[in-house]
Amino acid sequence: MNKRVSLAFGALCVLSWSLSGCASTPPPDEDPVQIKLKDLDTRLARIERVMANQSLLELSNQLEALRSDVRAMHNDLDQVGNALEANRKQQRDIYADLDQRLKNLESRGPSTPGAAAGAAGAGAASVGATSGGAGAPASGPDGASGEDKTSYQAAFNLLKDGQYDRAIAAFQKFLASYPDSSLADNAQYWLGEAFYVTKAYPEALAAFQRMIDKYPQSRKLPDALLKIGFCRYEMKQFEPAREMLGQVVARYGDTPAGHLAQQRLDRMSAEKH
Repeated sequence: MNKRVSLAFGALCVLSWSLSGCASTPPPDEDPVQIKLKDLDTRLARIERVMANQSLLELSNQLEALRSDVRAMHNDLDQVGNALEANRKQQRDIYADLDQRLKNLESRGPSTPGAAAGAAGAGAASVGATSGGAGAPASGPDGASGEDKTSYQAAFNLLKDGQYDRAIAAFQKFLASYPDSSLADNAQYWLGEAFYVTKAYPEALAAFQRMIDKYPQSRKLPDALLKIGFCRYEMKQFEPAREMLGQVVARYGDTPAGHLAQQRLDRMSAEKH
């Protein structure tokens, strides 16, 4: 009996010791290493979230910058398109003006001062030819024969056909060959027009100025003054352009040149030049 009690008491002691040992061992979730790892995981997750937010912010900023660049490019394209359209309109105006002047000159025929003088000279020469012989060539008062008219007409035809470079060379050759021809003022003017339509504005300006200086009595004087104003405008010399166009309006206000000068002045005011 005593032996059984002793065995039972020993078993209880062993059980009690086992239970106390288990209670003294910390549970797995309270392990310091595990706690440290969990803390590191939490901190790493937080850092990853911050970095992700920063990346999104950077991407958003980059996207906004790209959008700004696209808007700027659209604005540049609009400006280029407007400039191109203005250039096209200006080119159409130049061609229309040149075409109208050519038509006016063709419709006037020999009524221009140079042609009229040539016709008068030819009439006088024909009278002299009646007494001097039928084979004498008709010549104007400047002593030029009909060759100058043929040369002038050839250059003029090149201009009408749009062969501007060849027309320029032809008018220059005419002026060198027949400087005293009754058609020289017209040739000098159309030389300037040929330069102008090809946008060689400094050369056109010099040609028109030479026409004014050398032929101040020519009927092409208002047109030459107008085109000097136009050349100044195209060369962005706005003050001299405004001054010249103002002179045309003041001196020839009721003529086509005066009307065109006023239109260009109005355009310059609208453009704030």
